Amino acid sequence: MTFSPIIIGTMRWGIWGANHSEKEVQKLIETSMEEGLYTFDHADIYGDYTTEKLFGDALSQMKINREEVQLISKCGIEMPCENRNYKIKSYNYSKEHIMNSVEKSLENLQTDYLDLLLLHRPSPLMNPLEIGEAFDELREQKKVRHFGVSNFSTSQFELINDAFPLITNQVEISINHTDAFYDGTLDQLMRKGLQPMAWSVLGNYFSKESEQNSKIRLVLGELCKKYNVDENQLLLAFVLKHPSKILPVIGTSRWEMIRRFKKSLDINLEREDWFKLLEASQGKEVN
Repeated sequence: MTFSPIIIGTMRWGIWGANHSEKEVQKLIETSMEEGLYTFDHADIYGDYTTEKLFGDALSQMKINREEVQLISKCGIEMPCENRNYKIKSYNYSKEHIMNSVEKSLENLQTDYLDLLLLHRPSPLMNPLEIGEAFDELREQKKVRHFGVSNFSTSQFELINDAFPLITNQVEISINHTDAFYDGTLDQLMRKGLQPMAWSVLGNYFSKESEQNSKIRLVLGELCKKYNVDENQLLLAFVLKHPSKILPVIGTSRWEMIRRFKKSLDINLEREDWFKLLEASQGKEVN
């Protein structure tokens, strides 16, 4: 399956962020499509279980063929809120819950199928055989085309993959969070010929004052001048440089930022410059 080179994250489009109107969501979808970015990342819990419906209502009014867009969603987290009567936050990967979650996502997104379903976070109680049964039934019913996981370790990925073939693991990767470069996550997917997805690709660079970010800022300032780009674009280029061909999920709720992020694909970050950024992130010379 071929996804757009940058995936558009919708988490902050609704009440968890910008609280956009349907018209504003349509502008974001339209801009994404104009830039050739046709893959949209959702989760059932976003916006306290409301953002999928916001997106679905907006998309349904646009003259876009369903086959021209790709819709990703996630399930498995049961989160207490006014829209759900859960007593505590927990994980549920029973076959019944997975099937019901998909049905609700299809209803909210106003579509007959999801291009990709991800298990949102691993659960100590997940049964791979039961999950595999749910996935097999959803594929047979043509309600989900492909399956993957999010935030899973390499062993957890293999546990589910042994029961049903997965196509990706969506994990946290950024200048501030480089664990996936070393913990085997990206190595595993490369060996299998699968592309990883990455969330929070700008890290906490713009939201947290820290010694780490101060060191990163010094290097970014130098490199932004060299490549004639802004900090957002260079931070994304840092993630894109990895040979595993990471598919970054950008979480912006501003249409103009989508256009700016698209330009990151044109940045040919030199190897030594990539290591300058890594050194700044780690606060020391690489081992």
